[in-house]
Amino acid sequence: MHLIVHHWDTDGVTSAALLVKALGLEEFTNMTAPIGEFRFDERVWDAIEKAEKLYVLDFNVPDEVEKVRIPTLFIDHHTQPRIGNPLVEQLNPSLNGSYYPSNSLVVSEHFGVRNAWSALGVVGDIGEKAFKLDVVNELLRKANLSRAEALRLVELIDSNYIAVEREAVEEAVRVLLENEIRALLEYGPWVKKAEAIRGAIEDALSSVEDKNGFAFVEFESPFNVISKVARKLVWELDYRGAVVLNRDFHGKAQAYFRISPAEAGRIDIAEAIARLKGLGTNSGGKREVLGCVCDGDKIEKALAIIEEYLR
Repeated sequence: MHLIVHHWDTDGVTSAALLVKALGLEEFTNMTAPIGEFRFDERVWDAIEKAEKLYVLDFNVPDEVEKVRIPTLFIDHHTQPRIGNPLVEQLNPSLNGSYYPSNSLVVSEHFGVRNAWSALGVVGDIGEKAFKLDVVNELLRKANLSRAEALRLVELIDSNYIAVEREAVEEAVRVLLENEIRALLEYGPWVKKAEAIRGAIEDALSSVEDKNGFAFVEFESPFNVISKVARKLVWELDYRGAVVLNRDFHGKAQAYFRISPAEAGRIDIAEAIARLKGLGTNSGGKREVLGCVCDGDKIEKALAIIEEYLR
């Protein structure tokens, strides 16, 4: 069995679909981890034990990958250490100092398969900035998709993880594989979820505190909207960065820290992630963003670390 473990967002979902298409896989199992947590749970480890080959896509879990005992292709674009496990082939341009805006482009370049999914992965990860890239605009043109439609498709695909529906995230890969891309703009289950999520994001944005040019937002919600809120604050409202805190996300606390490109050269996100992991939190990220999930009794210490960078 070919097992694909991928991130829960649009970049992870499109990366998985691209891999299936590139390898011509007729039989495969794709899974995502517990949404919001950077780890393999028992469900994933049980599937790994039964698999012949593992693919880990857009999911920054080097510590977990070190422990696998089957041949593994680990494709990512996040900041991470080199993997020592001899069973793992690690494909990550960041190890050589190259920045890729999405994992979908890493998969596309490696396998020579480029389509609208490749572009949607970029739009999902960097938003409007994706349209400054010729490769994104060309792929969208070939698919007859406008910029607004690309943004809407990302919103629809992401609705599955934001609604914390793990099985729906996994099903999204097959939905992509089995449907013409434009038809998905009217895909009912996604449209319904997306509308409810829009309301939750608007509510969160109604209470923003400015801390030295950084936005700070705190709320409670069952929707996994922290990354969406942070992106709007940094990308659309031009804050230097944003700290978004969901104090009660299905019994856990979530913290998300996104910075602008201008701050990326000053703020060491990798260092911050390492410090948060030292607290025993589930944390990960890349050059301009980190995410942290922890028990409520650890969140104040995690926030104290993040706030040290708000200068």
